Order: sequence, then C-alpha cells, then structure tokens
Amino acid sequence: MGTLRVVSKTYGAASVIGDLYQSGCLKALFPRANAAGLTGVFLNTSGGMTGGDRLSIDAEAGTGSRLTLTSQAAERVYLAQPGAPARLTTTLNVAKDARIDWLPQETILFNGSALHRRLEVDLAPDATFFGVEPLVFGRVSMGETLTKGSFADNITLRRDGVPIFADAVRLSGDIAAQLSGPATARGQFAMASVIYAAADAEAALNPLRALLPNTAGASLIRPGVLYARVLAPDSYILRQSLVPIIARLQGAAPPKTWML
Repeated sequence: MGTLRVVSKTYGAASVIGDLYQSGCLKALFPRANAAGLTGVFLNTSGGMTGGDRLSIDAEAGTGSRLTLTSQAAERVYLAQPGAPARLTTTLNVAKDARIDWLPQETILFNGSALHRRLEVDLAPDATFFGVEPLVFGRVSMGETLTKGSFADNITLRRDGVPIFADAVRLSGDIAAQLSGPATARGQFAMASVIYAAADAEAALNPLRALLPNTAGASLIRPGVLYARVLAPDSYILRQSLVPIIARLQGAAPPKTWML
C-alpha cells in the first residue's frame, strides 16, 4: 500500500514544494530545480505491484506553478490471485495559469497480472496538462507472453468541471491473442497514450505527427485537446518514439530518469 501527495507553488519566479505527504511504499525525490519548474520523481519501494495492492498519487500544481512528475523506473505488475487486482489511482489538479507534466515510465504487465488503473485530471480554464502513459504487455526480449491477465484503464480530463476527454481500455484473458488482431494492435505489445490539453494544442498537431512512427496516430479530439496513441513491438522501440515526443510537447529535455 502507498499514498503520495505533492503540491507545487510559486516562490518568486520558481516552482517549489508547497506540500508533501508520503506513506507506505510510495516515496518522492526532487532533483535540483530547473527552468522547467519543479520535478518530482516517485518510486515504489516494494519493487512492483501484485494482487490486492493499492497505490494512490494525488498531485496539484498551484496557481502559476509548473510540476513535472515521473517515475524512477518502470513499474512492474506481477501475478495476481483471481478477483484481487492491483489498483493505481492518480488524481491531478492544475490551477489557474499552472501546468502538470505527467510522465511516468513504462508499466510492465507480467503473465497472470491484474491491474485496474485510473487517471483523473481537473484543469482550470487556462491550465495546461501534458501526459504520457506507456504500457508494456510482457517483455518480448525475455520471451514473455501474456496468455492470461486482466487490465482495466480509465483516463478522464475535465476543464472547469466539464469533461473534455475520456478513454477506457479493457483487456482480459489471453491478452497476447487479443493484441494480435488486425483491429487491435497487429501484434504490437507496447503502447502509449499521449495527451496534450493546452491553448496551443492545434498548433502542436502537425509537429507531433511528424515525429510519429507508422504505428501511431494523432488527432485533435476537440479544440485544445490533442491525443495520440503509439504502438510498438517492444518497450525499447516505444521509448525511441516517446523521447522526441516528450521533448517537443514539454518544450525541454525529458526527465533524466527517461534517459538512463
């Protein structure tokens, strides 16, 4: 079990820690400040998730501040007993003239794993959100195949209380077989969702498309909301696609944990 709460605020021209609470297996580190605002690196000291685990991350970017959250390493989700999924809930609040960049590294699902994951983002009218959620269905280089498992994912964005984006994924049983279909992933076993909710989302669409491989697509879902889904055969190739995307939409080099 683990709980993490991080709040950023402005101090002069800088974004700094306004509040921090951590308990259980979730901890956060804060590298030296940089021009991109406050960066928090969270880690799960238990070394992964398994059936029955409950992790909760709650973050807020206070008025005028910028907060980047990333993980120290990939999150691993191990074998679960029937009816006992691991649960990860992330709640992000972005205040007036603030920004959150949500950039966790890959979540890796192992055979027999079960994960229910939820991301909820609440934005002020002029706030900005950039998020990347990479997901790996077994380590292909290790010969792993997800012949059984369960994965449920929900992403919801609201601006000024009004829903502006929602996405849900449900996979269960022989996930590898399901992902092999022509209408699903054509045998690509790594994927990522990329969301950019900002005033300049439309202007970012064509530059983003220029960075995408032929196994990805991007659309302006509605004014101010850009979404892309990226597919790749494995986590290594997925990361090769995501690093330039992060650099472009974040306007800075990706967090150092992404480059190790």
